[in-house]
Amino acid sequence: MCRHFAWLGHERTVEQLVLLPSYGLPRQGDRPRWQQIELVNRDGFGVGWFTGENTVTYRRTGPIEADPDFPELARSVSGGCVIGAVRGASPGMPIEVEATAPFTNGRALVSLNGHVSTRLTASMLDPAYEPESTCDAAFLATLLWQRLDAGIPLTTAVPSLVQDVARVDANACLNLLATDGMTIVATTWGETLCYRTGPSGTLVASEPHDDDADWITVPDRHLLIADPVGVSTHALPALDPSQVVDPL
Repeated sequence: MCRHFAWLGHERTVEQLVLLPSYGLPRQGDRPRWQQIELVNRDGFGVGWFTGENTVTYRRTGPIEADPDFPELARSVSGGCVIGAVRGASPGMPIEVEATAPFTNGRALVSLNGHVSTRLTASMLDPAYEPESTCDAAFLATLLWQRLDAGIPLTTAVPSLVQDVARVDANACLNLLATDGMTIVATTWGETLCYRTGPSGTLVASEPHDDDADWITVPDRHLLIADPVGVSTHALPALDPSQVVDPL
């Protein structure tokens, strides 16, 4: 399983977003408080940000504290839209940088807190696309790139992908977090999510980064959209049982 967050607002350093919070990603990697599956997330970490319309990522295997270069990078990099994640690899999935979020197509960033069967969803992948890793999260990211390349807006592509995957993989856990630099789109489907918003911006996260009382919990099977105007949440439509494929 994983923990992730996305920030949209006034520029903040990666240090402010990752290393300084009292319960930020380093502690969530070692001792997550809300996580419902597995116990630790020490198989990798990554951050991503935007330079103009382009994305930059920094990804490593292992826990944050094992990377001697990250503190200096965290102090020097800032952005108005930043996404970060720590990874707990699902059984059988590779431990490699290419399997570590955030994933990018150069214009958007995405992270998965969950798991999906690549066998059951294999037919959804266009042969013209190749995931950068055999892990489920990289596969799901590639399915998202297909939709964005087809001209589907991020705010539609993310929830429609979650529901289409859930129809063929009833056991999937699909908390997706994606951003194009102007909008954050997130889903709850089997795992936790919350957000905090204020004059300086909005922070969307798997779990609170501190013990302040202003965090708002997003219910399961909901869609969250955050942009400079504000935050909205909506229940995802229930799946028609007749359209759900029996995994057996």
